[in-house]
Amino acid sequence: MKVILLSDVKGRGREGDVIEVARGFATNYLMPRNMAISATPGNLKQLEARMHNIKKREETKHVEAEGLAAQVSGKRLVIEVKAGDGGKLFGSVTAGMVADALAAQFGVDVDRRKLDLHGHIKNVGEHSIDVRIYQDVTATLVLNVVPIGGAVAAEAPVEVAVVDAAVEAEAIEEAVDEAPESDETEVVDSDDVDEDEA
Repeated sequence: MKVILLSDVKGRGREGDVIEVARGFATNYLMPRNMAISATPGNLKQLEARMHNIKKREETKHVEAEGLAAQVSGKRLVIEVKAGDGGKLFGSVTAGMVADALAAQFGVDVDRRKLDLHGHIKNVGEHSIDVRIYQDVTATLVLNVVPIGGAVAAEAPVEVAVVDAAVEAEAIEEAVDEAPESDETEVVDSDDVDEDEA
């Protein structure tokens, strides 16, 4: 069945393309979602009239994509993650994390599905990431994955424990200093009672 695409369909074509698809795909998927209409002579005639607008929109999208590529290309993005010994991450850096970091650090909104991480990022260090912005417009940025704290985080609980032990030792010394005074008071009272009885 021939249809005219009303929007871009991944792997099939772009807006305005006339393509051949299975009847079930057209009637059950494309047409209910207003992604395509049947390629009747009347619809083909309307498509010819709309082609100027479609080309103009494509050019605008392309220019916007090139502007976004210029903003992103060559940037150094930093993400802090939990990492163990040897720089191995607890988990991995995801495309969603990279998209959020781009928005936070550079104010650039990029769909996470357009980020190509070249596999899983599971180690600290620098990684190259490709951003497929629009059709043939791509940009490359450098992702620097750094650990949160690293070895310092492992030492922090030990230092805290030492400080707590010192605080506890001071508290025990104060308690010991106070304890003999109260004992002496009791002894003095008992001595006073013995003297009175004598």
